[in-house]
Amino acid sequence: MVRYRGIISVMTEEMSETTMPAAEATTVDTSFDERNSYEFAFHILPTVAEGEVPGVLEKIKAHITHATGEIFDEEFPERLDLVYPIVKQIEGKNRKFTSAYFGWVRFKLESDKLEALKEELDGEHAILRDLMLKLTKVEEVNPFRYHEHNKSVKMVEVIDETAEVIKEAPVETEESVTVSDEALDESLIKITGEEEKTA
Repeated sequence: MVRYRGIISVMTEEMSETTMPAAEATTVDTSFDERNSYEFAFHILPTVAEGEVPGVLEKIKAHITHATGEIFDEEFPERLDLVYPIVKQIEGKNRKFTSAYFGWVRFKLESDKLEALKEELDGEHAILRDLMLKLTKVEEVNPFRYHEHNKSVKMVEVIDETAEVIKEAPVETEESVTVSDEALDESLIKITGEEEKTA
């Protein structure tokens, strides 16, 4: 035990001789953000007039900032056809919707405030459906902009490769030809297969 005490006393003497500068000891990395990044993706009811969609988006953003969230990106809602109908109960009746305005908002927020924000957003009656996602660092810096992507995709028509190619029929031109009565009678006999009966 005496031996270890000696080693400890030598180490403490060495440590006291080399002191750390105060600036290095108190420096804190302020670039670290304890908040998580989230994406709130949503469909706005198609019954909302197109001119009122910006107002609904502003309400969504107001809920986020009220919860002390910091918005850092968004995709403005645009109307699109849904892949399948969505049923929502409105004023006690089930209503089916086949289109909606789709958009998203990305923000930073402390995780303990997320549940209260979700409850606020659930009370927004103009929203048909929504999804809250926690973003990874890669997703945070590489947002998928649905509407831009949709506009950049060219429509491609699929053609049945097994179908036969039909060539254009030659264009017939009318020529003025005189045909005798006998030639007409012969053609009629060939077509009908009967000989004219004479009375």
